Amino acid sequence: MIHLYKAGGERSVLASSGPALPLDDDVVWIDMLDPSEADIHHVESLLGILMPTRESLKDIEPSSRFYTEGSTVYMTASLVMNVDFGLAHLTDVGFILTGGRLITIRHAEPKPFFLFAADMRRLDIAPGQGTKVLACLLDTIVDRTAEILELAVAKIDNISIAVFGEGARGRRRPPAELEERLIEISSYHRLVSKTRDSLTTLSRLSTYLQSLRRVKDDKDTKDLCRIVARDIQSLTEHTGFVSSNISFLLDSALGLINLEQNNIMKLFSVVSVIFAPPMLIAGIYGMNFDVMPELHSSFGYPAALGLMFLTGFFAIYWLRSRGWF
Repeated sequence: MIHLYKAGGERSVLASSGPALPLDDDVVWIDMLDPSEADIHHVESLLGILMPTRESLKDIEPSSRFYTEGSTVYMTASLVMNVDFGLAHLTDVGFILTGGRLITIRHAEPKPFFLFAADMRRLDIAPGQGTKVLACLLDTIVDRTAEILELAVAKIDNISIAVFGEGARGRRRPPAELEERLIEISSYHRLVSKTRDSLTTLSRLSTYLQSLRRVKDDKDTKDLCRIVARDIQSLTEHTGFVSSNISFLLDSALGLINLEQNNIMKLFSVVSVIFAPPMLIAGIYGMNFDVMPELHSSFGYPAALGLMFLTGFFAIYWLRSRGWF
């Protein structure tokens, strides 16, 4: 699907089945969501440029992600998505600057695009300012990335309180509960890791964008790009701090699981030590040899039981004196 956005934020849909009529001069943004081959060919015929394929968007080589052909600039960045509904992952988005317009090619629906389209009416954008549209879109993407980090930090704090807070002190927790917390921590570790990967690609895109002559000649766009670059750098540093905290929490949760498992094994060891002397006595008097005077004594049975209880209590006393329980 192809959406056309004018400088005032007005949106329309471009049908790829019709004739390739010239676009209005005030169209500043062409957003292509999961475009078909017909959509790609239609836009290529309208603008006279080559569109990148889906496979080329996934290329990790800088020369394939950022390059210029004539007056057309091609850039690619990876954005975090699916944060609110499941396992976070990255999606590659292509950004093309040509003829004073911005073209975006995406095969998913990251939330910043929806937010930016809704806010576009309040932006001071004139026809032919596709570069400024891209700078404003990047600003929205960075703001959304900051929200994702804030969400991850809040969730991690809640998990930390649940695991190490006052209510958890002195309370025995089964390993299954800690394992569930461990899975939650791992999911947020993945989210922060993907966010950091996304910020890395956005930083490279921002650096390349600021090197363009069209950005250097436009003071407003240049200042906005500098602000976006500083925000990206700050968020990248913040993700490193958050990632280290998550790693500490992850290691601590693993340590608690080991402690709980050790306590279980300790319980089995205590029981084994308590019952070992009585079982030894029962084993001795269970051999049934003829030359065993206790077998023919009327007090042999209660004496053996008493000895077993006595040795068992002695084992308990000895263990408590050692602080085992």
